[in-house]
Amino acid sequence: IAKYFHAETGITFDKQISILTNKVTSFCRQRDIHSFGELLNNIKSDKKIKQEIIDHLTTNETYFYRETKQIFELVKLVKETNSNVNILCAPSSTGEEPYSIAIALLESGVLASKFNIVGIDINSDAVAKSQNAIYGERNVRKLSPEVISKYFSLQDNKYCLNQNIKSLVSFKVVNLFDSSFKSLGKFDFVFSRNVLIYFDQETKLKAKSIL
Repeated sequence: IAKYFHAETGITFDKQISILTNKVTSFCRQRDIHSFGELLNNIKSDKKIKQEIIDHLTTNETYFYRETKQIFELVKLVKETNSNVNILCAPSSTGEEPYSIAIALLESGVLASKFNIVGIDINSDAVAKSQNAIYGERNVRKLSPEVISKYFSLQDNKYCLNQNIKSLVSFKVVNLFDSSFKSLGKFDFVFSRNVLIYFDQETKLKAKSIL
């Protein structure tokens, strides 16, 4: 299963086999699957189960303005160009990174019409959460009160991103190594640090050639 997951997603569990074993075991028990071999056969023949195991094994803990140095460097570069730019976040996790980019660009005076942001992730649950854009206090902890009040509404102790920001980012369930990735088109800037850290060196080079 570790080898199959690596081949499909590029993510390696070589140093986390015990964690993988526990996660896969719990996944099997929840679905009355009696062996790892049975699970592997199911994954190969059933796209629904395959997506479920991908969702189960990929984590999505992140927050707004997590990589501020990179974001503000992008803002600087965008302001220096006279043309519209396309920006890709791969993976986009639960949306904090692409939404952070949109907020940072707007806060710097860049018009919304000057940029297009696409977020992709192999985790369908994460993409659904991105589209809903409802976050907890931990997710917005690095944002100033002024930015929070400007771009979020507070409902039942949850921070709901305003529609005008949500509309600036489109999300898709896409595997970086799948042929469908090419259909997204070309991008001027790509944010991929948060997936490359889970790749071995060979897969990092493969991802670099694709991006």
